[in-house]
Amino acid sequence: MLSVVVEVRAEERLDFNRDIRSILADKCFSCHGPDAQTREADLRLDRKDAAKGERGGYSVIVAGSPDQSELLTRVRAADPDLRMPPPLSGKQLTPTEKQLLERWVAEGAEYQTHWAFESLNRAKIQGNAIDFLIRRRLAKEGLKASMAAAPATQLRRLSLDLIGLPPTIAETDRFLGNLEQNGLDLAYEMAVERLLNSPRYGEHMAWSWLEVARYADTDGYQNDGPREMWRWRDWVIRAFNQNLKFDRFTIEQLAGDQLSEPTPDQLIATGFNRNHRYNSEAGIPIDEFLLENAVDRVDTTSTVWMGLTMGCARCHDHKFDPLSQQEYYQLIDYFNDVAESGRAIKFGNSEPWIKTPTVEQETRLKQLDADVELSRQALEQVETEIQASQAKWEAATDFSQPLLTHGLHAHWTFDRERDEQFSTATSAIVREPGLFGDAVHVDS
Repeated sequence: MLSVVVEVRAEERLDFNRDIRSILADKCFSCHGPDAQTREADLRLDRKDAAKGERGGYSVIVAGSPDQSELLTRVRAADPDLRMPPPLSGKQLTPTEKQLLERWVAEGAEYQTHWAFESLNRAKIQGNAIDFLIRRRLAKEGLKASMAAAPATQLRRLSLDLIGLPPTIAETDRFLGNLEQNGLDLAYEMAVERLLNSPRYGEHMAWSWLEVARYADTDGYQNDGPREMWRWRDWVIRAFNQNLKFDRFTIEQLAGDQLSEPTPDQLIATGFNRNHRYNSEAGIPIDEFLLENAVDRVDTTSTVWMGLTMGCARCHDHKFDPLSQQEYYQLIDYFNDVAESGRAIKFGNSEPWIKTPTVEQETRLKQLDADVELSRQALEQVETEIQASQAKWEAATDFSQPLLTHGLHAHWTFDRERDEQFSTATSAIVREPGLFGDAVHVDS
């Protein structure tokens, strides 16, 4: 394992999103959060301006002054009529949570927007980032790092992490040989490069993505029919193996069909939005399930890309996250215009769908099309000869007489002007009007 020297403070400053938001969301926001329908005392603790504002001679939170903050006065109160959260709410704060709130106020009660909306900032560290995080946590827990694992064990862990499979005996021998010749760092780097170039890497990485995209979820409500989405699955695997940039990975799955002149692969990528359940029951309200399809896309997209439980805002303003019901239905509008019927077919993919041949199938189809074209051209070249031969054959043939007469009872040309009938049997054959012209009645 690579070593790194870091300076760890005995007591790191609290982070609102990491340490405080979850406490307020769990214990306070149901009565003092975003939802106006359940808000008490016209107090919002999810917004800095509301929580720190002046309220008739006092403030709920006074930055840097725990003893002047009404929030902490209520949290500490022994009187159950004053204590917050109320004893009957079932949301009592633990001693640790109370200490964190007091410390947060003392440190200045800094707020942050929801973490899903915060810009990512790369931390300034020395050495390897993973080692930094591990060593910082070990220091916090008062633990020491274990000795470095044996090289073969390191390779096994690396292989399981990157491709989900253990190394073969030959791969282990090659790694140990590289280690002896080039040292651990270079041997390890070469192993990483080999594993990243393995097709198994994309398969292993795609596993988690397929899970959040509900790839293997049930297809139907009352019954499950087959649904073929493996072409989209292969797109995801290929995207990881090609190290597709995350912005393209996002755009092509959410709106690949909206790109200018989208490629077949970009259309396949939008299969992300078609992995949800479909109802094939004959009597369903179509409009209801068109909406359910759009709801699924919004909820999945917000969970996967935004880290938000946005589904709560379907019925009311979100009680814990900064999302209104209006914003929820504004987002639904983006996903509510797929050209689908609202009712699924029981077997196979529901419309709209496109044909998605693989590269091998596309090559074969082009070859077959070329063969058909060559055959068409060959047919055109002999068409004159065929027509002349047919005319010659027709001129030499008497179609008024049967070609075969053995055992024949009767013969008709179905030509009124030259129809001739003969019989070699005793059956009574009577001509009579039929449903569409002449007919015969045979009485054997």
